[in-house]
Amino acid sequence: MIMKNLVLHNDVAIPQIGLGSWQAMPGGEAYDAVATALRAGYRHIDTAAIYGNEEDVGQAIRDSGIPRGDIFVTTKLWNTDHGYGRAKQAFLDSLQRLGLDYIDLYLIHFPFGGRICETWKAMEELYGEGRVRAIGVSNFTTEHLDYLMRGAAITPMVDQVEYHPYLSQDPLQRYCDEHRIVIEAWSPLGSGRFVEDTNVRAIAVKHHRSIPQIILRWDIQRGVVTLPKSVHQQYIEENLDILDFRLDATDMASLNALNRDWHTGTNPELIPIDQE
Repeated sequence: MIMKNLVLHNDVAIPQIGLGSWQAMPGGEAYDAVATALRAGYRHIDTAAIYGNEEDVGQAIRDSGIPRGDIFVTTKLWNTDHGYGRAKQAFLDSLQRLGLDYIDLYLIHFPFGGRICETWKAMEELYGEGRVRAIGVSNFTTEHLDYLMRGAAITPMVDQVEYHPYLSQDPLQRYCDEHRIVIEAWSPLGSGRFVEDTNVRAIAVKHHRSIPQIILRWDIQRGVVTLPKSVHQQYIEENLDILDFRLDATDMASLNALNRDWHTGTNPELIPIDQE
């Protein structure tokens, strides 16, 4: 199996499939999930300060025996840590909890909390110092991105958002393509909502694949990074096994037609633009 990469606008390669660790409980569960994923061939692990499992993620990475440069690690700054000084300290705290020398991708988790432009300035400096290889945002709409970039020296490399066939984010994807911002899909499986979808099931039967594999393959072919989360070995391995088949144009059109602008989590369109 050859892991497919995308390339960010600063020429950093990012593996297109990663393990999401939201709700992986601190302690054995999070550690075991990351260790299992790395053994299975994942080379992209996504965590966040608010998940409470950075220590376990970092420990599993260090214990894996895989060279650090071969693993792409993402973490995120939480809403209470916005502002120049707080953002700098939050980054250092995450770095310490992970037990790593650098982070590959550091994201603003939400445009909540105020002072996101100050926060971005701190992140630009961390990037300039080489403490992080890429910087970006999460749960930002086109309006949030426009606001942030008016005073930014560096365009975000990534916007991580909820993304699946019921929430295909077409306007945001067109905007991000125009600005060379890579979209990452959190909750790509829609919290299991596709199990009963007859359209998706028919495509799965056609390809002799599981429903999650069909959805994740749709992500890959739409050019986004996908971050399925699981703590079960069977599903961790299955979610990675999507590189040896391809959805045809009819399949893609059928899945594209499922969009209903349906959110399983916070709708960022309801988050007001942060006026500093």
